[in-house]
Amino acid sequence: MGLIIGTRKGVFFLDADASRSTWTLGEPHFLGHIAQHVMVDPRNGTRVLAAMRTGHLGPTVFFSDDRGATWHEASRPPAFHSAERLARSLTAVFWLTPGHASEPGVWFAGGSPQGLFTSADGGDTWAPVDGWNDHPNWETWAEWPEQNTPDGSMLHSVIVDPRDPAHMYLGLSSGGVFETTDRGTDWQPLNAGSEATFFPDPYPEFGQDPHCVRLHPLQPDRLYQQNHCGIYRMDRPEGRWQRIGLAMPTEIGDIGFPIELHPRDPDTAWVFPMDGTDVWPRTSPDGRPAVYVTRDAGGSWRRLDNGLPERAWFTVKRQAMTVDDGGPVGVYFGTTSGEVWASTDEGDSWRCIAQHLPEIYSVEWA
Repeated sequence: MGLIIGTRKGVFFLDADASRSTWTLGEPHFLGHIAQHVMVDPRNGTRVLAAMRTGHLGPTVFFSDDRGATWHEASRPPAFHSAERLARSLTAVFWLTPGHASEPGVWFAGGSPQGLFTSADGGDTWAPVDGWNDHPNWETWAEWPEQNTPDGSMLHSVIVDPRDPAHMYLGLSSGGVFETTDRGTDWQPLNAGSEATFFPDPYPEFGQDPHCVRLHPLQPDRLYQQNHCGIYRMDRPEGRWQRIGLAMPTEIGDIGFPIELHPRDPDTAWVFPMDGTDVWPRTSPDGRPAVYVTRDAGGSWRRLDNGLPERAWFTVKRQAMTVDDGGPVGVYFGTTSGEVWASTDEGDSWRCIAQHLPEIYSVEWA
């Protein structure tokens, strides 16, 4: 068991012993290439998929069944249809999500520009999800042809309802949260209550900038969101976001990229705030890094910084925070300065388990 880490210059496996006290960092895979997102298939525990952006191949997906001893590139990587009116060209495969437990082999991938793709054979061949990519409103919902977010606008946070493989959510940065109940044939915005302070109307139907969206597997009607404009929670069937980040300390704010949920407690979530003022320096507020936890569904938050450096100028990207299913739950994050931090007591104390890596894009528990 351990962590799979995607970085600006390759993929790393960080293995743990049974007590999660001793960690061993392996040699890099795809050294020099961008690993946007890397994760193991939770349905079989063996297949690893890597969303890569390689210098000679461009955006693609690789898979391995032997922990990276051998890798195979997808024989048909994610791509928009070759002959289409919009002439879109994929610049990055940004996000990976395994399909429903009842559909082994099914995967979804989000890209930049904001396309959605699926595979039915474990990541070897991919096809566009036409109901999204060719939706009549796609040009209105997506940021196209302009892409105003750094590194391009991307589709992320692809979520499959564990009760129903036809029910899915996704996030657009920028664009908002969207929902389908028919396997992606049609989609609807799901952004009521979510603020977009960069528009004249701060509560539009779409156009918000979600950074990361999570659904609790044991309470699938509960969603959490870390947004450009705050931290939110939604409890279905109500389709309205509540800004639970207003309970954060005012000097810290509720801006950041990742949000992670306790696997057994729908009321517990962790975030890593960053400085979102002025020019968005994308560092810890005042250079004092800390994780914050809520254990009452956002009613209150507690600072967790025991063991973290007193001053450090890094942040944590949206895919670079994860949890395990241990008791207590382990919480892990990777930084833009190439460190991996671990807590095996749900955030009460931290220690650095890897350092001097390239900039970290994703951290996933395997």
